[in-house]
Amino acid sequence: MNLLLLSNSTIPGQPYLDWPKRIISRFLGEHKKALFIPYAAVSFGYDEYEAMVKKALSEVGIEVTSIHHFDNPEAAVLSAEAILVGGGNSFKLLEQLYKNNIVAAIRKKVDENTPYIGWSAGSNVACKTIKTTNDMPIVEPPTFDALQLIDLQINPHYTEQTIAGHGGESRLQRLLEYSAINTTSVLCLPEGTALKVEGDEWSLISSEPIKLIKAGGVIETLHQGIVQL
Repeated sequence: MNLLLLSNSTIPGQPYLDWPKRIISRFLGEHKKALFIPYAAVSFGYDEYEAMVKKALSEVGIEVTSIHHFDNPEAAVLSAEAILVGGGNSFKLLEQLYKNNIVAAIRKKVDENTPYIGWSAGSNVACKTIKTTNDMPIVEPPTFDALQLIDLQINPHYTEQTIAGHGGESRLQRLLEYSAINTTSVLCLPEGTALKVEGDEWSLISSEPIKLIKAGGVIETLHQGIVQL
């Protein structure tokens, strides 16, 4: 399989998808057409979302078409040269993947080595479940079970910063709660980082150490390059 799972789309102060667009282009290689899945959008429309992604990736020679233009979403997925799944709300994204009957189709395409690229919510749904998303459950998907492309959980936008005067749990504390009662490891991806899977080779794109939280709260520190997960 060929997966590129990005923590986020945009670094503050930079244009949309500016930091990962060349990484995306190199990852796609000869694939120059991509099907975009905008279902995670909530406060803006699919046309607007498509236009943002199209503009950014046209700068690196990638042609983007959103799935919402197709009468048959499943057929669109099955004929896609590459699949892009954008960020937003993970609960809405997963609900729409099931509603449009494309969960099995995406799995099939990934099994056939079709490149899959997700960012934020698009990375969350590549995991076993969406239980480690940061999002509010504004809708109720039929299940938390996601695409299950990898036997791993991701926490995108990971940060250990806390707000002065705020008494709630930190991100790390929340993820340790998950790991206290679940066995699947959680990869903590800060802004500007990514996990790349090409066949049997897994690698991290990151300029800083990455935490992997294992069952029982055991924390392993990983670094850029090939990793064992």
